[in-house]
Amino acid sequence: MTTQITPEILQKLQQIVGESFVFTDEETRSNYGHDETEDYVFPPGVVIKPASVQEISEIVKLANEYKIPVVPIGGRTGLSGGALSIHQGIGLSTDRLNKIIEIDERNLQVITEPAVITQVLQDAVLEKGLFYPVDPSSRGSCFIGGNVAENAGGARAVKYGVTKDYVLNLEVVLPTGEIIWTGANTLKNSTGYNLTQLMVGSEGTLGIITKIVLKLLPKNSHNVLMLVPFYKAEQACEAVSAIFRAGIVPSALEFMERDAIDWAIRFIEGINVDIKDNIQGHLLIEVDGNYPEVLMQEAEKIMNVVEDFEIDEILFADTEDQKSALWRMRRGVAEAVKSNSVYKEEDTVVPRYELPTLLKGIKEIGSKYGFKSVCYGHAGDGNLHVNIIKADMTDENWKTEVPKGIREIFELTVSLKGTLSGEHGIGYVQKNFMDIAFDNAQLVLMKNIKKVFDPNNIMNPGKIFPDSI
Repeated sequence: MTTQITPEILQKLQQIVGESFVFTDEETRSNYGHDETEDYVFPPGVVIKPASVQEISEIVKLANEYKIPVVPIGGRTGLSGGALSIHQGIGLSTDRLNKIIEIDERNLQVITEPAVITQVLQDAVLEKGLFYPVDPSSRGSCFIGGNVAENAGGARAVKYGVTKDYVLNLEVVLPTGEIIWTGANTLKNSTGYNLTQLMVGSEGTLGIITKIVLKLLPKNSHNVLMLVPFYKAEQACEAVSAIFRAGIVPSALEFMERDAIDWAIRFIEGINVDIKDNIQGHLLIEVDGNYPEVLMQEAEKIMNVVEDFEIDEILFADTEDQKSALWRMRRGVAEAVKSNSVYKEEDTVVPRYELPTLLKGIKEIGSKYGFKSVCYGHAGDGNLHVNIIKADMTDENWKTEVPKGIREIFELTVSLKGTLSGEHGIGYVQKNFMDIAFDNAQLVLMKNIKKVFDPNNIMNPGKIFPDSI
């Protein structure tokens, strides 16, 4: 594999997209050499910003000929190191592919380029009375193409599903430069292998997504949002399964332990939530629909469920401003933690009934290895984010003990019938834990699928698969 960008290759890249869109300066390379994964920086040898699928095809053909790594780079909000150019090569930014091509109101679909910010897409379809429900916490800055590449989830996945549930068809540039469509713009498709779903969640290792067809829903008119304080964090997790067993499917059901909500309140202006000293966890619960009387019935049923646990007074958000403040608090937890300490974020997911066992085990593992954790996440679908805090740990213990603890957390997660990542992906930082979730036969099969798509291993190499595979 060639990692050196020679003057000859640089000239060819400039001929494809123009000199103004090829960058070799240190500042640009550094800016496109990181995402939100801890403090990693792996600058590409060159950053290139194509404006069309044809230009991307030519770039990839050139890279395949010279066996140069190509890393697709989107909004750089990822948390698994998927966009890091660990072998340098070409950092292919999708920044210029930022148009919503068509909102099809008749068929409830949208065709978009990959660099459209997720919230911009949501707002655009909302103006047409339509709803794209997948809403990662970084929706104000992440790209829809990155959401597809990582199979992003978010708070409303519990009711509406994750990105894969909305992708109908994709235009993709393969690692050999061919341009294909993976499926059809239909709600049902049993024609051949499902290449669309193979691309979703492939983390930029099988090709570069250049157009996306998403299905949409009619927008709901009303929602009810409540914040439920628990005296015991594990009981908050226990209540999650109880709510579903009572026949309620919330549109969002988020867990935050005490430190998460405290840090968010300190970090974000305009959050006025009074929390008693002995409260240890919260559930943020939303129900939505078109009939307010039905929503109030569901809210009352939820109240009946949670009152079986040790809780304090439930806060109902009465206004849109209050709702917005509570969601800003929840969405701001990760940034709040990051502002307080060096940290590592893990993205565990288990069947929701196992959440209390997972939370208890994480705290015990932290005590064993000497680290503190802040836990929060999409409890409604069993997805618990674990932020491991460096705080006053020594550099040596951070380097040697924390990885042992992370491995034990993942071993616990898998033993509870869960897996390593619910929505962040594997990328660079989790790849050497993949042996916990998969045996050798499974990993070899996945690696062979990549070889079929990418015989020269140029497309985002060094991601997903353990170094031993």
